[in-house]
Amino acid sequence: MTDRIERAGLQVDTKLAGFIESEVLAPIGMDAAAFWSGFAALLARFAPANRDLLARRDALQAAIDAWHLARAGKPIDQAEYQAFLTEIGYLVPEPGDFTIGTRNVDAEIATMAGPQLVVPVLNARFLLNAANARWGSLYDALYGTDALDAAPAQGKGYDPARGAAVIAAGRAFLDKAVPLAGGSWADVAGIEVELADPAQYVGTTAKGRLFRGNGLHIEVVVDPAHPVGKTDQAGIADIVLEAALTTIVDLEDSIAAVDARDKLLAYANWLGVIRGDLTDTFEKGGETMTRALAGDKAVTTASGEAVNLPGRSLLFVRNVGHLMTNPAILLPDGGEIPEGIMDAVITSAIGKQDVIGLTRYGNSREGSIYIVKPKMHGPEECAFTNALFDAVEDLLGLPRHTIKVGVMDEERRTSANLAACIHAVKDRIVFINTGFLDRTGDEIHTSMRAGPMIRKGAIKGSTWIAAYEKRNVAIGLRHGLSGKAQIGKGMWAAPDRMAAMMAEKIGHPRTGANTAWVPSPTAATLHAMHYHAVDVFGLRDAIAAEPVPGLDALLAIPLADGVNWSEDEVREELDNNAQGLLGYVVRWIDQGVGCSKVPDINDVGLMEDRATLRISSQHMANWLLHGVCTRDQVMDSLHRMAAKVDAQNAGDPLYEPMAGHWDTSLAFQAACDLVFKGVEQPNGYTEPLLHAWRLKKKAAG
Repeated sequence: MTDRIERAGLQVDTKLAGFIESEVLAPIGMDAAAFWSGFAALLARFAPANRDLLARRDALQAAIDAWHLARAGKPIDQAEYQAFLTEIGYLVPEPGDFTIGTRNVDAEIATMAGPQLVVPVLNARFLLNAANARWGSLYDALYGTDALDAAPAQGKGYDPARGAAVIAAGRAFLDKAVPLAGGSWADVAGIEVELADPAQYVGTTAKGRLFRGNGLHIEVVVDPAHPVGKTDQAGIADIVLEAALTTIVDLEDSIAAVDARDKLLAYANWLGVIRGDLTDTFEKGGETMTRALAGDKAVTTASGEAVNLPGRSLLFVRNVGHLMTNPAILLPDGGEIPEGIMDAVITSAIGKQDVIGLTRYGNSREGSIYIVKPKMHGPEECAFTNALFDAVEDLLGLPRHTIKVGVMDEERRTSANLAACIHAVKDRIVFINTGFLDRTGDEIHTSMRAGPMIRKGAIKGSTWIAAYEKRNVAIGLRHGLSGKAQIGKGMWAAPDRMAAMMAEKIGHPRTGANTAWVPSPTAATLHAMHYHAVDVFGLRDAIAAEPVPGLDALLAIPLADGVNWSEDEVREELDNNAQGLLGYVVRWIDQGVGCSKVPDINDVGLMEDRATLRISSQHMANWLLHGVCTRDQVMDSLHRMAAKVDAQNAGDPLYEPMAGHWDTSLAFQAACDLVFKGVEQPNGYTEPLLHAWRLKKKAAG
């Protein structure tokens, strides 16, 4: 039973109220009574509007379902389809020419190009690692991954042969990123070098020399006494790259937060990383270690000036979307608070400590608070967020547009109306980014009644995907995001496949996107090499001159017209979906882990979050609805894949097997619900069922 205290008519979890009042409000000098009174008034205004927006989603989906059912078996005529979507208000008129007016944006977002991390806020160690991933050792990243095409390291200690290959690869990188006036970095015998472009030299650090290429820094570490440096003719011990320019601290898809206790930990970790005093102590290799935030990097420039470069990623915080409520705070009518509104108020109140200079290191040098807002459906929901952020700024005494917004272009109604969505937040937008998995989940659910979808793997090659990715960049450039905001690309999900990442992910900066998501600090260091190879901002004029793909391509539904799969093909598809679904759900429900490296059906570890679950569960629900498979076939796959997932987790002492425990495993029952109740889930989201089953698990101890 939650212990609650009354605040301005709200019933607030007692520990959460104490945290807000003592740790958040007191430092910023805000009167607690005034805060709660203002918060209650804000909720009285925005909670009903939030409910209305969700009802609007349901009404639009019902109209689309009815349209498809009335035309069952007929090909979709795009002109007729788009006229219908316009009539019901799913498609809105283009806003015309405009340029965003966002101001006071940090360089890492507006004028630099580099990797971006997304990290679950509930894991303090991961959070600190991500925040500290602003700088990363290229030597370590090459030595420890398959990105280096050389023989694997031999033995337990340092392998000189592998090390030599790393050094050679590092020198080859320097030759391209910081070319010398003559010769190769492989031949230098000292660190005093003559550059082809002297402007690339920045100055000296405590460890060596600092250079810059395409706006990103490169530190050549000189230490002849170092085990690596002493074998190097120039005494170079490492090459350190400026890597994760920005990090999204995630309160959404990568965590399992279902009650006041979970939310309190999330807010406390956000406060700790913003305030600068977050630490985490853990055991590694038999030693007790404590991790903390890295300090800044001191530089003496070529002209003798002493400057500090940021030692940490610039932090965004991703709030939850508009859908879910949370029992941490109850409204005067007894209903749960809309979680997205609670996040907006509390994460911004924490962010104010940074704005007014109370933090150890500082996050935004421009006095901004950066919030990523996911899962918004269309411009009216973006306008709601804009008005909500106005109200939060008024409540907290912040200047207008202090709170910036990142818009996730991951729902079909948003990508179809992207210009209008940007316009709705045009004076605070700092970010647009695609999200293939959530966007695909919404694609399936929106057109659930249209017919069976093609196989999940084939969707990546379908017509709408290419249009979606290209439109996101083109529309962003058209409306002035370049130089003021990030245009981003999605995640590389396989942290152990760095060679493949290096071959494929260079395509992201080549599209004109100035950031893309990576799954680890190591991946951020390696992906940074792509931004040295590609001048993103130099490409944008040519990209902006290309035509924007139209709605015909974007709204082409990936239906499997006339396809008759064999029984083996159906089983293969169901197994793939079921294995991924169970592998993720079992950790979410039983252990409260919202993101981790989950082995896929081929035992390849993938960083999975709820977006993966959405597409898998919706795809199975779609095939079941249209008779591609039967309930018995789905259950057969779920049973067999439960045994496989059990085997994949055999080394986890906290793991609870599912196979043979069909009636007692809450995780297995949750997975079944996600498929068999998938058609009725709002927009195909998994959160309502996940939260309900996780709360049952917590109640059962």
